[in-house]
Amino acid sequence: MRMAKRIQELPPYLFVEISRKIAQKRAKGEDVISLAIGDPDIPTPHHVIERLCQAARDPANHRYPESEGLPELRRAIADWYEARFGVTLDPDREVLPLIGAKEGIAHIALCFIDHGDIALVPDPAYPVYRMGTMFAGGFSHYMPLTEENEFLPDLDAIPQDIARKAKILWISYPNNPTAAVAGLDFFDRVVAFAKRYDLAVCHDGPYTEVAFDGYRPVSFLQATGARDVGVEFHSLSNPYNMPGWGVGMVVGNATIVDALARVKSNLDSGIPQAIQHAAIEALTGPQDCIEEHNAIYQRRRDLLLQTLGEIGLKARPPLASLYIWARIPQGYSSLDFTAKLLEEAGVVVTPGVGYGKHGEGYIRLSLTVPDERLKEAVRRLRAWHAKALT
Repeated sequence: MRMAKRIQELPPYLFVEISRKIAQKRAKGEDVISLAIGDPDIPTPHHVIERLCQAARDPANHRYPESEGLPELRRAIADWYEARFGVTLDPDREVLPLIGAKEGIAHIALCFIDHGDIALVPDPAYPVYRMGTMFAGGFSHYMPLTEENEFLPDLDAIPQDIARKAKILWISYPNNPTAAVAGLDFFDRVVAFAKRYDLAVCHDGPYTEVAFDGYRPVSFLQATGARDVGVEFHSLSNPYNMPGWGVGMVVGNATIVDALARVKSNLDSGIPQAIQHAAIEALTGPQDCIEEHNAIYQRRRDLLLQTLGEIGLKARPPLASLYIWARIPQGYSSLDFTAKLLEEAGVVVTPGVGYGKHGEGYIRLSLTVPDERLKEAVRRLRAWHAKALT
């Protein structure tokens, strides 16, 4: 049996490796608390679950769905974008439901990348940007995200010959993993850069609804000319705590949306219709759950930030996202520091280098841990630090 070369060269997915290590420790009877994976722990709102149950009983929803999604769902997404961002979308041409944003992010490379083509990818970044590029046969040119530059890519630093050859520019704000945010001034620069070099912009924006201290993230599509050059990926996982149902969307440039729809129609059968009805309920029903969830996440953020400061880790208070991006003490690699916390404190965090070489020197901590477990993780970190000082 001879596997494809891409499989032979494929590294293990970061979070699969983390889950494996956690399982090994727990198999030994050890209690491990994971702050590694951004998996919302708060239950899906009751009214959304009720609609899902009702729809699941309807035989019309037991058949194959259409890959482009129900017209009612596309309309609900368009209406939500207009209410939230003031962005008007054509639900038939500029909206495409996804089986979670990750699926669309991975597949869109097939719309642009031929063998040897280049994608401009942030570093550190969500690994799927580069992996989708690799599966399509392309190469990633990495744009460093540094603390000195507010974790925004320096577009002027991209060599002109690379920019001219590139097909896609990936950006993501509020950012994963750094939790940095961006305003319309940055998005305006991205649009101008994309037009100059004939690039498709793919903005991954699933954390716009997880925000703190009164901050309201903007959409890339609010930038003038954004729909001329790009699309935005979003998800219901974070606003409505629906990660287990797998509902996302891509919106924006009609040509790009159509290309992804054609790819998907050949590769999947779309979101199960009962889940689509639940998504419609989430988007059109009461929205107070978002503020309630954010109050919980902000309380957790503040507790973690206080603890990190006490044990000597530096972190900027994030205005949005589910994460804290913390600088680790000198003398450790992010992998070594992560292993140390796991072995000596029973607490799992994500090594920054897992998101790219410019993530070295940092760890990412997630806020998606039930309060009591987070308090126990904080207690362990403080005890670990106190022991290290003796």
